[in-house]
Amino acid sequence: MESGGVSPVESGRVGDSWVGSGLMLYNPPMRAPRSSLGAGACPGALPVVRFAGVFRLLLLSLPLTGCGSEPWNNPYPEKEEGSVYYDSFGERPKHLDPAVSYSSDEYRLIGQVYEPPLQYHLLLRPYQLVPLTVREVPAPVLLDADLRELPPGAAGHDAAYSVYRLRLREGLRYQPHPALARSSSGEYLYHALSPAELRGKHRLSDFPSVGSRELVAADYVYQVKRLASPETPSPVYGLMSEHIVGLKSLREGLNAALEEGEEIDLRSLTLEGVRVTGRYSYEIRLRGYYPAFVYWLAMPFFSPMPWEAESFYGQPGMRERNLVLDWYPIGTGPYMLTENNPNLRMVLSRNPHYRRETYPARGMPGDREAGLLADAGRPLPLIDRAVFSREPENIPAWTKFLQGYYDVSGISSDHFDQAVQFLNGQPELTEELRSQGIRLDTAVQNTIIYMGFNMKDPVVGASGDAERARKLRQAISIALDQEEYISIFLNGRGVVAHGPIPPGIFGYREGPPGVNPVTHEWRSGEARRRPLGEAWRLLEEAGYPGGMDGDAPLVLYFDTLDRGPDTKDLHEWYIKQFNRLGVQLVPRVTDYNRFREKMRNGAAQIFTWGWHADYPDPENFLFLLHGKNRKVDDDGENAANYQSPEYDRLFEQVRYMENGPARGALIERMLSIARRDAPWIWGFYPVSYTLYHSWYGNTRPNLVAHNTLKYRRVDPRRRALRRTEWNRPVLWPLWVVLALLALAALPAVRTYRARERERAL
Repeated sequence: MESGGVSPVESGRVGDSWVGSGLMLYNPPMRAPRSSLGAGACPGALPVVRFAGVFRLLLLSLPLTGCGSEPWNNPYPEKEEGSVYYDSFGERPKHLDPAVSYSSDEYRLIGQVYEPPLQYHLLLRPYQLVPLTVREVPAPVLLDADLRELPPGAAGHDAAYSVYRLRLREGLRYQPHPALARSSSGEYLYHALSPAELRGKHRLSDFPSVGSRELVAADYVYQVKRLASPETPSPVYGLMSEHIVGLKSLREGLNAALEEGEEIDLRSLTLEGVRVTGRYSYEIRLRGYYPAFVYWLAMPFFSPMPWEAESFYGQPGMRERNLVLDWYPIGTGPYMLTENNPNLRMVLSRNPHYRRETYPARGMPGDREAGLLADAGRPLPLIDRAVFSREPENIPAWTKFLQGYYDVSGISSDHFDQAVQFLNGQPELTEELRSQGIRLDTAVQNTIIYMGFNMKDPVVGASGDAERARKLRQAISIALDQEEYISIFLNGRGVVAHGPIPPGIFGYREGPPGVNPVTHEWRSGEARRRPLGEAWRLLEEAGYPGGMDGDAPLVLYFDTLDRGPDTKDLHEWYIKQFNRLGVQLVPRVTDYNRFREKMRNGAAQIFTWGWHADYPDPENFLFLLHGKNRKVDDDGENAANYQSPEYDRLFEQVRYMENGPARGALIERMLSIARRDAPWIWGFYPVSYTLYHSWYGNTRPNLVAHNTLKYRRVDPRRRALRRTEWNRPVLWPLWVVLALLALAALPAVRTYRARERERAL
């Protein structure tokens, strides 16, 4: 309630203004009316008495009674309008430029803003690509060396080139943005700003005018060119330059231009393999046949970029104000980033120019019964706004989730027992959380976490005695009990890995065929880790009997990052595991930048690493052991620097094959080679545990899509009711204190009255 500038006592109301989380205090008048509060008072308010001390105390306490329906501890100052989603984040996303961004915390934002040509169907499994901004999923056209189409049925390995031809939907528009604002004469308003015109402008909202325009094919071609630009160092340039014709030549030309101090306008430069074929059509030509490329067309790297954005953000003075693409993206997606305060919160708001897209009408068996098709045919997005608040610590984020102020939450180890219990080996929510209507979803992630051996190391790698090092790696692989690790450090949230390919990806096999015979054997219907005695035998065959290297214990070095409070316990566990073989492990803790440098230089001996799928194809995991992708020699993602001629030969066949029995058989041979060589201790596939409140719907996990916010649904009315119910104030301690204070004040009141009577007489 507001006092309207009148004294709260005179108006018969009590002010309830807030400053942050504290009350806004004021001094009441020295004398107050004898009458009680008027009709505008909060129910149950105390009558005003004439005694200044008690009055002042009661007056300050009255705002705590809360006249409105909002809970007192509501952390959101603004009034909630429309359908709003609430979530949290820990660290500031570093890159919001789709050419540079390559991490999940960044994709949760830019995946809602940018639109590549393709997307994944929300519900269908196995994962299926469907059109997003294009009319259909393109099929590669195979070409010979003279760019003539090969006859139907030609094999992929016969192709000199392959081309993807894409046709856009018409009428798609960009979000409102100052970079697209024009004057009445058609000139861009903000592309030639002087220092004086930039003064006072620190956010996009400081620019009074915005504009929009239609999405065209040239915007997609412009973005592919940006992948080659040295000014936007893209992490996928190396891989894409192997496939996209002319990308490497474009990079060389750009480097030369920068050295000469020339200004670069990508629109005027030619990229041989990527060209506009019409206002709404373009094509991408690749060397040979690379069937996995179609998955890349669903990633933000291949989203459109209007040239106006780089012209706008590239002006002098913009970077100093954080007016850059890494801070303010521009896209055609369902949302736009309207607030970027990474120390406090980030807000996505509905794009008013978003086209008509509807919730899918098809799903898997059981989806309709689960309510996942209730919104079929409804226009997207279903949520108007998404508010992400910064929560550096787990405890406040967990508390606010339980209070109803966040719609979704993970489960940290600190709160796992409070949230989950295992019944017959299956995770179930505790009664406390079930009583709040909270739901639990679990999913094996398309991720592998592994411990790697540097194959260039003379002790554990192939640089020394290869057979001796192989048996040492095999012995350690048996001794390192991943089942125990998952139980202790993950609360059971993991699946032991027997190879690089996780469940749900072609090439992963259940049961005996999927077991790594080096570390496990199939007994009594499950994979059992081999006895420690077999590890001792291998260690002795490697020349380290009892873990001794001659007259001294074998000492190995584990390079790792500081992981905070759990680092000491984790390292002690690793040391204990190696001690089971009599081997001494020495952890070498370092920061992230130093760790990456050691990996690039091949200075690490043993390390932990992980990989999350870019796309749901086995090639995306098998390439992690490809010899041409080594970290040291090729700056690739083969962190173990593993190289096997036979594995590499098979990989070159597998990467160009479609899924089927022939491809599956070759993958089995590759896995057999890698398991025997043991460049990794295969580790585990993490299992995500996600909690949802009852008012949050359409929550089917999709582990490869980045743009799923548009499908989610929120019931604001139910959330408001639950928040009020779960955050009721406990008032009786306040009233007890006030009563005690009033009783303590009675002697002083009597004395005061007696003195007043004496003066009157």
